[in-house]
Amino acid sequence: MLEFLIQNNIVCHAVEAMLFASIACAILSVIITQVQISSIGFTMAHAAFAGAAVGMFLSLNPTVCSIVAGISVAFLIGPLSDKARLSPDTSLGLLFGICMAVAIFFIAYMQTLGRGFSAMGLLFGDVISLYREEIYLLVVICIVAIAFVLVLYKEITAIIFNKRIAESVGIRVKPVYYAMLFMIALTVALCLPIIGGLLLYVWLVIPAAIALQFCYRLSSMFVVAPVVAAVVSVSGALIGLEYSLPVAPLTAIIFSAVFFAAVILSPKRRVTFRKT
Repeated sequence: MLEFLIQNNIVCHAVEAMLFASIACAILSVIITQVQISSIGFTMAHAAFAGAAVGMFLSLNPTVCSIVAGISVAFLIGPLSDKARLSPDTSLGLLFGICMAVAIFFIAYMQTLGRGFSAMGLLFGDVISLYREEIYLLVVICIVAIAFVLVLYKEITAIIFNKRIAESVGIRVKPVYYAMLFMIALTVALCLPIIGGLLLYVWLVIPAAIALQFCYRLSSMFVVAPVVAAVVSVSGALIGLEYSLPVAPLTAIIFSAVFFAAVILSPKRRVTFRKT
């Protein structure tokens, strides 16, 4: 797709993967932070991580296994809280611990079997060994994420404002809420091989946190967050490949630096004094 700009196929695939993955994650990061479900994003990222580890161990498709694991956890959160009489935070903490235990067990076991190299890609991502089909899937999920926000913008805005008020005016909160979780699970699973299970949470939170420093409207955040994420991710891919640095960790560091710079430069920090 970007071959007319980047002649090297490896670099081109890496840039395309980081571009589309960052846009999809950044759009969802706005929803995750504004609906205040950051812990859900964190838990589902590690659920996909655990699913991919199990799939790799069983010689199954890691992406399919991570999608199944992420969606399973997404739809377990509510019933687990109700049946076990646990708070949502406790349920999320429980699921997170289970997912991390499963992921670490299978990765450690694969290392003892001499299969540690392939497992490292799950931890820190690998933008080099991507197939063209995987990039096409990222394009699709990117388009779906944009369409999701455009179609359900009114419902998402109402849920962010207040769930109970949204229900009282006739908005079906639960289906929209589960649709959000489904989108997060699907995006996380597809981005996992590129970004890695230990770093994926950065892409699900920091783009929206950066946009929040400058935006006063939700609609603006849905534009600024993907733009910032795309610029940072593409820059990280180009710099990392140019100087033989790990792309995903480098990009996460750049995200962190941009966030702290945004906090310092944010107009929201300015205090105006009026004469009385």
